Amino acid sequence: MEKLNVFASRLLPTEDFVCSGHRACQGCAEVLAMRMVHKELGRNTIAASATGCMEIITSPYPETAWRIPWIHVAFENPASVASGIEAGYKALMRKGRYPRRKINFVGYGGDGATADIGLQFVSGAMERGHDMIYVCYDNEAYMNTGIQRSSATPFGASTTTSPAGKVSIGQQTWKKNVPEIMAAHNIPYVATVSPSYPFDLNRKVRKAADVEGPAYLHVYSACPTGWRMRPELAVQIGRLAVETGVFPLYEVENGKYTITQPISEFRTLRDYLKLQGRFRHLTDDVIDDIEARLRAEYRLLEAKVRMTHEEEV
Repeated sequence: MEKLNVFASRLLPTEDFVCSGHRACQGCAEVLAMRMVHKELGRNTIAASATGCMEIITSPYPETAWRIPWIHVAFENPASVASGIEAGYKALMRKGRYPRRKINFVGYGGDGATADIGLQFVSGAMERGHDMIYVCYDNEAYMNTGIQRSSATPFGASTTTSPAGKVSIGQQTWKKNVPEIMAAHNIPYVATVSPSYPFDLNRKVRKAADVEGPAYLHVYSACPTGWRMRPELAVQIGRLAVETGVFPLYEVENGKYTITQPISEFRTLRDYLKLQGRFRHLTDDVIDDIEARLRAEYRLLEAKVRMTHEEEV
């Protein structure tokens, strides 16, 4: 184990830019992911943060958990602000008023700020080709304001605005596939990541930082409070999400798809659902239907991998 830890320390950055003392819930995988992302991006980073859990827990006035320049902006516009900062710095560099240097310009928000309220702003920043990274920390609902459903809430999940009951199974629409929407913008880099796979996350964040132009990262962020699960299960849930096909880990580099954690034999979806109270009302028939849909979506992803790799040949 000691040798493994030494090996890992040589591969993963050790300096933190989101410090301890923040106010995240126990077992929050979102702040874990955010810490990992910024460890890799490093000190030369400027972040624009939407209102949400990560803004609330890291910036209770007059304190901050951030060790880099960080700007709190409106719910809908971190992508716009980050793109404006990028444009401003590039103009200052061209005019010789600021030294030319590599800076990571990052906008981030939760699934509500990204998939719903701010989708048009993220789309605009990607379409304009700004040299920036947008990060969506996806905990599959508006957790900060009371666990309301978002368009990223999975089918069948019970939330305060899509409650399960006698005439409802909870969320009745399928999760919006924002990574595919971003890939449709033909930007240089799109990837899904999870803090349960730290080396995969580390590599993809570095790729996102190194490309010229916009990059998009979609981060699986387990929420023990909103998902009604035990806090110590956050990392395990993240692995189960990949192993059951709920959250495939893949990347799209200049249109080329690659599954970075391929699954040859899926675990049953019930292994994932049974650990979360938000799904406890689902019947066997509904679970079977969800599982069939997930398998079909995974086959479609595999087909995109084959097609884009064949085109390269």
